Amino acid sequence: MAATLKLTHKAIGVEVRRGTYDIVVDGQRAGSLDMNDTIEIPIEPGRHTLQVRSGRNSSRTQTFDAAESQTVAFRCTGKSFLPIFLASFVVPSLALQLRRTANDRDL
Repeated sequence: MAATLKLTHKAIGVEVRRGTYDIVVDGQRAGSLDMNDTIEIPIEPGRHTLQVRSGRNSSRTQTFDAAESQTVAFRCTGKSFLPIFLASFVVPSLALQLRRTANDRDL
């Protein structure tokens, strides 16, 4: 039985980088996510990598484990503190934030 990867693109307050994000799972494009949307992607149980991208901007790659029938949830946003926002113009992998959320659930 498959596991599920759940991504939500949401920011509290103002977000400068509001565009559509490409979802990359295990180095392969797995879909896209618009602002204020949520997507669920079926994945095989095991260890995976996850990254979101928007043009040259990206998040850092996150590694996670998914058990059979488990939903693994992440929230992504383009919002960051001013020093990190400014640094992201030099280091594009700081531009987008990807955080695992506590609302993982077993199906």
